Amino acid sequence: MYVRELQVRYRQRRLPGAVAPLDRLLTPRDAALAFTRLLQDEVVEVCGLFCLSTRNQVLAYHELSRGTVNATLVHPRDVFKIALLANATAIVIGHNHPSGDPTPSPDDLVLTRRLKDAGTLMGIELVDHVIVTPGQYISLKETGAM
Repeated sequence: MYVRELQVRYRQRRLPGAVAPLDRLLTPRDAALAFTRLLQDEVVEVCGLFCLSTRNQVLAYHELSRGTVNATLVHPRDVFKIALLANATAIVIGHNHPSGDPTPSPDDLVLTRRLKDAGTLMGIELVDHVIVTPGQYISLKETGAM
């Protein structure tokens, strides 16, 4: 899948008021708002990825996985394949918790560490991992879990 296809898919998935390509994600709150708008109506866990430029402009959005009511599988290989195809220098990963509790699970923390380590090796920074629910979010960057 080429970058153009990623951008087209992002525009098609985009909800009214959601982040547009080339908008900037400068703070954890910006990322949380973008993920909330995209994932707020989902009844299962959905994990998404924003690929960013050196100026934190959104190059592409990609839905990485769709799981069950309390779990979704994400592999670093899939995350960085998309990031490389988008020529991203940084990424923000996020997912929803349909339960309404944004507290990260142990699996969320393990995934974050793996992505951070893999990104360091590849030269693609993991800027944040955001967990959203309607009206709440937790940024692992803000909590110091990264």
